[in-house]
Amino acid sequence: MHRDLAALFDRDLTSLMNELRAYPDEAGLWRVQGDIVNPAGTLALHLIGNLRALIGDALGGEPYRRDRDAEFARRDVPRAELLSELEHTRDIVGRTLRSLDDARLTLPHPHLPPSFAPDTTTGAFLLHLYGHLSWHLGQVNYHRRLTAARPDQG
Repeated sequence: MHRDLAALFDRDLTSLMNELRAYPDEAGLWRVQGDIVNPAGTLALHLIGNLRALIGDALGGEPYRRDRDAEFARRDVPRAELLSELEHTRDIVGRTLRSLDDARLTLPHPHLPPSFAPDTTTGAFLLHLYGHLSWHLGQVNYHRRLTAARPDQG
């Protein structure tokens, strides 16, 4: 299962990078509109922090100090920096997941958020993290199409 998860995370992190590249201009990554208060750049920073902390650091021993508040407060981070950090995150997540054995997936995840039962297995929590990534990837896709649309395109 861990190799399947590694492939899924790799696919969706690559898709996220492609979404960021598809924005017609760099300012679009940070554009807010209506009730959309978390633009693509913010979601990318949030996913980087989430995955680096809860997979890379917690399971792979890749030291990372997460600043969740900054993930939502920072603005105008250059696209190239976001892409570089996502590439690095993709490498760490893949390497970590491929190194896990099936027995590790049955043990509780070492850094569960308080909303999770303390005996939530690493395998179950990785499924949650993958769903979280996929959800935000969809939001980035929608944000890009919504904010890049010209008024005459509906």
